Amino acid sequence: MQHSSVAIVILNWNGKKYLEEFLPHLLLSTYENFRIIVADNSSTDDSLSFLQQAYPSIEIIRLAENYGFAKGYNLALQQVEADYYLLLNSDVKVTPGWIEPMVDLLEQDQQLAACQPKLLSYHHPRFFEYAGAAGGWLDHYGYPFAMGRVFDVSEEDQGQYDTSVPIFWASGAALLIRAHVFRESGGFDNYFFAHQEEIDLCWRIQLLGYRIYSCPAAVVYHVGGGTLPKGNSLKTYLNFRNNNIMIYKNMYGYRKGYVLLARFFLDAVSAFKSLLKGDGGYFVAVFSAHLSFAKWIIADRKKSVFPKNRKAALDGYLRKSVIWAHFAGGKNKFSEIVKDNNSDL
Repeated sequence: MQHSSVAIVILNWNGKKYLEEFLPHLLLSTYENFRIIVADNSSTDDSLSFLQQAYPSIEIIRLAENYGFAKGYNLALQQVEADYYLLLNSDVKVTPGWIEPMVDLLEQDQQLAACQPKLLSYHHPRFFEYAGAAGGWLDHYGYPFAMGRVFDVSEEDQGQYDTSVPIFWASGAALLIRAHVFRESGGFDNYFFAHQEEIDLCWRIQLLGYRIYSCPAAVVYHVGGGTLPKGNSLKTYLNFRNNNIMIYKNMYGYRKGYVLLARFFLDAVSAFKSLLKGDGGYFVAVFSAHLSFAKWIIADRKKSVFPKNRKAALDGYLRKSVIWAHFAGGKNKFSEIVKDNNSDL
């Protein structure tokens, strides 16, 4: 039986230490038809010389500059032919049989476009990792959270999310996606550079009529924050700017207007709260993000990838505020927050 081809593509930027540590585990993957490609975002360390010497069989795509996550992957994947793309962060430790459950899941139904494995913390392996955990959701006001992670609270993995279910978004840290769907949806939005580009992509994919799933039978361990650590001002800026752009692009009608107004208010509250605590960097990053969002609306919208359709039922959508449930209601667990939720739009 011919197995579908899987191209594992790692976007690298100065990540030699992660390639050294985690490529040996990746090479132990047991799937019968995969290849590994490292797309290098013009690294200034010796990542490429290391790869050529230690792993000459691994393919290398050299990019002319650091294009960020979004454009870097877009340019690299234009050069890759496969049935499935498996996007993998360089700071992820995989387990030998991690590919098979994900491919098997997508092969069951052509409407399943993408999935992610269970993401556990590399440093705290009993706990879910921040960037995706067991599968991503989105609340009514565009705030992302995940099964096993609500804001800064990560749950211990006790098998509570071990059933494969529909989700809103799959983490870009380890994302299996049909190659033709990636192309059909327009790929990542280059304007994003990095952060939340996978949420935007999955939103557009759902609006095309496809579905995104979790695949907890596949397990990986993610270091996280390898390029931009938590609390970094650029990371804060990109998250707030890209989140507003994503809402503007993918929501429609009156809902988009009131959600963006609500977000401006909520983001301002967050920024002023941080300023009172002495974190001026966070304050500046949030307001810079909103200024850049306004600039994008006025001058740069044509540079972004918009959905081909805006009306479709969406999985993994919370019809209320995750902020209110978490900060006002004191709910720290995903299961508490989504209880009695009807996720369809």
